[in-house]
Amino acid sequence: MKITVFNGSPRGEKGNTNVMVEEFSNGAREAGGEVENIFLVKKQIRHCLGCFNCWIKTPGKCIIEDDMEELLSKFMSSDIVVFATPVYVENVTGIMKNFMDRLVPLLDPYFEKDEGGEWRHLKRFEKYPKIVVISNCGLPGQSHFQVLSLLFKRIARNMHSEVIAEIYRGGGEILRDQPLILKPLIWKYKGQLKKAGREVVESLKLSEETISQLRKPIISDDQYIRGANKNWDKL
Repeated sequence: MKITVFNGSPRGEKGNTNVMVEEFSNGAREAGGEVENIFLVKKQIRHCLGCFNCWIKTPGKCIIEDDMEELLSKFMSSDIVVFATPVYVENVTGIMKNFMDRLVPLLDPYFEKDEGGEWRHLKRFEKYPKIVVISNCGLPGQSHFQVLSLLFKRIARNMHSEVIAEIYRGGGEILRDQPLILKPLIWKYKGQLKKAGREVVESLKLSEETISQLRKPIISDDQYIRGANKNWDKL
């Protein structure tokens, strides 16, 4: 099983999002998955021009010459794609949005109704990869991922796919800036991320137990906020 992670964090390898991705990837590899972690910040991805050339003049191929041609190939050759992004202003990062906009050539411009009676574009390919979403947010709590959760379900609907796993971590700064006393709690959470990676490869879904464990706060919201505000004072 081929899994490609498209990591939209501007921090790249140093981001909190990547801490989650690495543990998830380790678990997926343990289960026999082949995982590639692509940092979009290292790629040249220009803005979509909205010119429709990829639908009319060069069907399925964007006229912009940058790294997206390679990325589109990797996207479609995957069994599972992971959209990994921190939350910026209640949404994905700008880097990730550029990447998502440039996925348009993968669809046919004509319209059809889906099973729910909504309009969407036709398939250009017979099969599209399934979707996993991984995200973290500086603020604690799960409510900050409402926009992302709906967004990727809508994207999956339009791309004839499905979201098979969503992994969200509020209070993401704790994943890197962790005092010694909290390390056992972080290790436990990382173990759950590895388990999630294994389950996705083995079952194409997360168990209810794993979902429940991943949603639990690592520390209380009050404890996290006190520590975060003290850190801002220092800075």
